[in-house]
Amino acid sequence: MKKILLILFAAGTLSSCDKFLDTESYDKKNTGNFPVTVADANSMLTGIYSSLNAAISNVQNTHFYMAELASDDRFGGGGENDRDMQALDHLMNTQPDRFLTFWTARYQGIFRANTALETLDQVEGWTNEAQKNQVLGEVYFLRALYYFELSQLFGEVPLVTSTSVSNLPKAPADETYALIADDLQNAINLMPASPYTSVASGHATKWAAQALLARVYLFYTGYYNKTELPVASGGSISKAQVIQGLEECISNSGHDLVADFRNLWPYSNEFTKKDYPYAQDNNLSYAGDGNKETVFAVKFGTLVDWGDQYMLGYSNQFNLHFSLRSNNGQAGTFPFGQGWGAGPVNSSLWNDWRQAEPTDVRRVGSIINADTDLDSYIYGADNQMEETGFWQKKYIAVTAYDEGRFIPSYAILADAAAAEYQLAHTQDLVLIRFADVLLMHAELSETNTNLNRVRARANLAPVGYSLAALKRERRWELAFEGLRYFDLMRWQEAATALGRQEGVPIRNKGIDTQMRGFGGGYAARYEATGGFWPIPISQIALSDGVLTQNKGWGESTHEFPGW
Repeated sequence: MKKILLILFAAGTLSSCDKFLDTESYDKKNTGNFPVTVADANSMLTGIYSSLNAAISNVQNTHFYMAELASDDRFGGGGENDRDMQALDHLMNTQPDRFLTFWTARYQGIFRANTALETLDQVEGWTNEAQKNQVLGEVYFLRALYYFELSQLFGEVPLVTSTSVSNLPKAPADETYALIADDLQNAINLMPASPYTSVASGHATKWAAQALLARVYLFYTGYYNKTELPVASGGSISKAQVIQGLEECISNSGHDLVADFRNLWPYSNEFTKKDYPYAQDNNLSYAGDGNKETVFAVKFGTLVDWGDQYMLGYSNQFNLHFSLRSNNGQAGTFPFGQGWGAGPVNSSLWNDWRQAEPTDVRRVGSIINADTDLDSYIYGADNQMEETGFWQKKYIAVTAYDEGRFIPSYAILADAAAAEYQLAHTQDLVLIRFADVLLMHAELSETNTNLNRVRARANLAPVGYSLAALKRERRWELAFEGLRYFDLMRWQEAATALGRQEGVPIRNKGIDTQMRGFGGGYAARYEATGGFWPIPISQIALSDGVLTQNKGWGESTHEFPGW
């Protein structure tokens, strides 16, 4: 029987013992001689984390990228030939293996996590039990995160829990979420209840696991109409238990809100600020990567290239894709730089926000209004599509000047990043932020204390708790952070909200038009797919049909025809 590609790919990371030769290999790592030391264990853990960056090497096929462009608050954008971007916005397909690189990276990470769970007991030399438990806790956290992202993207997926090779069908969602819950419980129980600063930046903590458990609980119970989250080892997790975990995180983690929301984003950095009146006038000061509000993030660095020695995903490729297309991104749009023009902001978000909270500093702190904020913005630059004149400013190239010389990224000055606009982005991709922890607690407990804590940071008056108020606050505070699409799914509001994109004014290649639906329209596409995306066709072929395609995919009418 053929073995599904995810197993074959992952298995290449460790070779098994050549038992038929009855000899030990001294020059290759295998499960007989690796891991045996604490250094080996840390190396193994690093390999699991690296799967986060491996997916970002092909960034437009990732969970976060899809969630942003498919949401109602952003369009696809890009140039006239960037159908992959536009198809995500319209919930349509462009190629048989659209998400193969993400599927492969996540199952690679899962395989590595399974290997670690099967072999870490053979490691000797731990300083103490707490050191071992921290590593184990991080492994459980990462496996849970990888399965959760796969489940949000594809719905039901194969559930691989060991390193043995098998050809697996999709598991029921209840089973996958039960494993996710079990893994997160293990992570929470293993990792210490010490301040987040006791763990190296970029590593998971007990608090990150508690926050992720709340996110999993909210999505699973909301989307699947459940009241509790099943646990693979037995029992279930109740809302009260999730609330208790969040309260522990809020009280004991050491995480807190940064004083000014705008200091979370790199446009407030010291190298850009001196030439950026908005940052100067508001006395902004970048809190930096790994600040106290970051609960868990994907880290990036300067050892990056096009795959010759390092991974492209070691740089933040979201910043490149979400930046302004060529002919913009220079001095005329300072401090916002050049990229591929993905994800123009839906003008409805700007208008709804201004009407609901006209004094909210987060609106201008999150969105660029090209007509008022930029010196000489060019509409239709490089055949920009689905353009609105609004762009997000959280994950975007931020430029600077060095003694009068224009620099394509502040990170070239701040971090000695590569002096190349496609590779120079070092900003963390924050997957869990403390403000989200506060808002999840407010939603689950149906209380307004933490809701108003988030509002107070933006100098907004307190409000009483209501689900409607909570939904508005999540939309404003967490815009462009990969959460809106899944919030709409779990609130059972996606079809209606996505459908409202039709008729919004846009420009294609500088020509005024309106956004329109394809494949029957936004609502029809959502209803047809349930919000999930196609399993890569190569995986179905390699499984000899054991894997089946998700509903709403696989026919010519599901392919994006382009404008």
